Amino acid sequence: MFPTRRLAQGGFFKRSANEFGRLSKIAWNTEALHTPTKPYTLLNFEDESTVKECKTMADRAVGGFSTASLDYEPAGPSSNTPSHARFHGSISTKLPDNWRVERTEQEEKEKKTNTYKQGYAAFRNKDRGFWLFGRLFWDVDPYAYLALRIKSDGRRYTVNVQTDAVVETDIHQHRLYTRHHRLLDTPKLQEEYDFQADSPDAIEDLYPSGVPAALSDIPPESTIISTSTSTTTSGSNGWETVLLPFNSFVRTNHGFVIEPQTSLTKQRVKSIGIGLTDRVDGPFDLRIHKIWATNGISEAEIEEERRICGDNALPLDEGVSSGWTDKSKENSVKEESKQQDRDSNKKGLKGLKSEWEE
Repeated sequence: MFPTRRLAQGGFFKRSANEFGRLSKIAWNTEALHTPTKPYTLLNFEDESTVKECKTMADRAVGGFSTASLDYEPAGPSSNTPSHARFHGSISTKLPDNWRVERTEQEEKEKKTNTYKQGYAAFRNKDRGFWLFGRLFWDVDPYAYLALRIKSDGRRYTVNVQTDAVVETDIHQHRLYTRHHRLLDTPKLQEEYDFQADSPDAIEDLYPSGVPAALSDIPPESTIISTSTSTTTSGSNGWETVLLPFNSFVRTNHGFVIEPQTSLTKQRVKSIGIGLTDRVDGPFDLRIHKIWATNGISEAEIEEERRICGDNALPLDEGVSSGWTDKSKENSVKEESKQQDRDSNKKGLKGLKSEWEE
């Protein structure tokens, strides 16, 4: 029997229509000929259905005790809090009772790998399905940054991007730095472990060529977060937007950095999610409003940015100078470029767009 009824009731034709509509807009606006100046929304958690289209994971799958939930939270108009997803649960580094068993050398290596997985929780979007031309992917090739509007509890979360790669289990990762990012001492593991997570051997296993900048505890210069020194957030209660350069993501496999490093395939992004592997026992709570691709905070984004993030809002065009300007140039060259923009009375991304089209 042909599943015609299922096709009609499912999201196949709707996905195809939406994708055709999106591509038609790109063609109509000739966005393929220049750098896009409008954001490309990937996951919008103001829509409850987006939350339902995500899945959670935790180390319970390998016998652990961590928990993870992703719930839809309605808007709070009085505090300018948008509808969003709440990623919460509890991290436990406790090992299952039967973990101490005799193993071969290969099994011993697998056991050591599994101990790294204790204290793990994450979520990501489910498979996006198919449309008329095959499997549906996100194409973020024209964009420089992955933007996330979040409200963090300060724990050390990691952003995970999976693409249609040769090695299916490869994931590109970047630490989710925020204004509330805390540097916490990694706790010692239980005495029965035959290694420690913060020992030189463990670090060498995880990072054979040293800790990559994008996964270190100190935010690299390429990461853009609010620099506001205000102790209060005007009507936003801690919401902020973080810009992570796509070219800074680190290729990993099962938590281990893989060499040689390869850039993520931006034309074929399968899933985006956030994980917590800081190995600190206790509850966690992260709020996510939206995840999108961008080339800098544009006029199309600034109103919402200021309304939700208040004092922590990124300024108009934030991300442009660091993302599109050759960093080897002197600061004076940057200042001269900015002055030329002011002199020409052209503002932000629209000004850059008109220059490229000339």
